[in-house]
Order: sequence, then structure tokens, then C-alpha cells
Amino acid sequence: MYSQITSNKRKSAILIGLFIGVLAAAGYAYGYATDTGYGGLIIALVISVGMTLVSWFAGDKIALGMAGAKEVTTRDQNWIVWNLVENLCIADGLPMPRVYVIDDPSPNAFATGRDPQHASIALTTGLLERMEKTELEGVIAHELSHVKNLDTRWMILVAVLVGALSLLGDFFFRGSLFRRRGRNNEGGGIFMIIGIVLLVLAPIIGQLIKLAISRQREYLADASGALLTRYPDGLARALEKIRDAGQPVSRAPSATSHLWIANPSGGKSVGNKFMALWSTHPPIDDRIQRLREMAT
Repeated sequence: MYSQITSNKRKSAILIGLFIGVLAAAGYAYGYATDTGYGGLIIALVISVGMTLVSWFAGDKIALGMAGAKEVTTRDQNWIVWNLVENLCIADGLPMPRVYVIDDPSPNAFATGRDPQHASIALTTGLLERMEKTELEGVIAHELSHVKNLDTRWMILVAVLVGALSLLGDFFFRGSLFRRRGRNNEGGGIFMIIGIVLLVLAPIIGQLIKLAISRQREYLADASGALLTRYPDGLARALEKIRDAGQPVSRAPSATSHLWIANPSGGKSVGNKFMALWSTHPPIDDRIQRLREMAT
């Protein structure tokens, strides 16, 4: 479990570093092609940060509202869930998050909030009805691990970088915020072509890196949750039930897909490696296998 946690943290850091490198290269290409230096990159970052601040302060409320989540405000409303959350928080040194229940037959769950002091976890009624206590504990531990690992902050950072990349490409092709280099610039034509290609591909590469980071954070939450409960098989069995149910969550827009413990569209594991690159979640069978290996 410890090696899995260390490996996933290292991979996430490497991906963020790669992402920043791609953004820097795209910013240089934009500056060269438009003779504006890093001005375009700075403008894109400022706009992207401004747009992302909405998610930072209100993203949790938006996600919970979209899902139709209802808050559990007292222990008496659902003492089993309340006790599990409270006990795991005490064991992990976390403040008690707000707990929500979503009236949906699909077994699923998600966590949101910008930090542990402003965190919320939401569980569907389908999850509560299908899971045994150890399985439900595994799911809750997974979601609390997202909170402890500050995954919302990571994905906010990624959103800023993706937004900046997309805006750079938009600036370039709209042509309203730059002037072209002079034709007499020796070798300028070749660099212009390279710049255009980079600006076209950068948002695609950025999106792929964003999805890869999302998948790594799921692996990390699995390992951290297993470490918290000391019982990886509980989460593994829960994921098997979620996989076998194959039910989509009725109120889960694609923008919130990365928040859920499993893809809320209800699709089965993606077998094609190329298509798996475009998924917010790693193959569920692979996650189950890794958890089983931790238990041995």
C-alpha cells in the first residue's frame, strides 16, 4: 500500500511537470509566431484563473446541486453512514465533512470541496442499499482520501493549465490579440509552421495529461483508502458491485465525471488502450486487481 501511494504521488507530480512544460512550449510558440513574447500566455493564465475561481469557491455546491444531493444533518437520519464517516475521520485526523445522500439507484459516490475544512461527500441510495458495511466503509475511505490528498486542488490547477492552453490556441486562430512577424525574418516560416502545429496539438495533449492525472488520483485514493481501513478487499468488493451494476447516475453531467468513484455513465471497463486514454477513471478491473494484490 505504501509503495502504491508513493508511486502514484510521484506520477502525479511528473504529469504536472510535463503539463507545465507543454504550456511553456505553447506560450513560447505563440510568442514567436505573433511577436508578443509571453504576453499572450500571461493573459491566458489570468483569464483561466479568473474562470476557475468559480469552481474553487462554488464548485462543490454546483456539483451537489446538479446531483440533487440532500444533506444528512444529524446522526439519527442515517446513523450507519454517520458513524462510519465519523470513525474514519477520527482515525485519519480529518474534520468531519458534510454528508449527502443522492436518491439514485446507481451505486456510486463522490467527494468535493476545496480543502478538508470545506469538504463534502455524497453517496447514492443505490450504494447504501447494495453495500455491506465493510464495502461501504471502503468507499467512504476512498472518498475521504480524495479530501485528504487535496485532489480538488490538483484538478483546479489542471483546469487552469488546460484553460490557458485552450485560450492560447483560440487567441492565435482568432488573430485579434496579436500581429504577425515580418516576412523577412530568416527561418521564420519554419518556426511559424512548428508554432501552429504546437498550438493545435497543445490543447489535445493538455486534455490527455489532465485525464491521466485524474486516473492517477483515483489509484492514489484507492491505495490511501485501503491503508485507512487496513482492508483492501472491502473496497475491491464494492468496486465489483459497482462494475456489475453498470447503471448510469441519472443526474451526473460529464463535467463532474472525474469526481465520482466510478464513471457515472455506467459504462463497463474500457478495453481498448487508446480509448482508455480519454477516460477520467482507470479500468475498474485494474483497480480491483491492484487492491487484491495489496491484500496478499
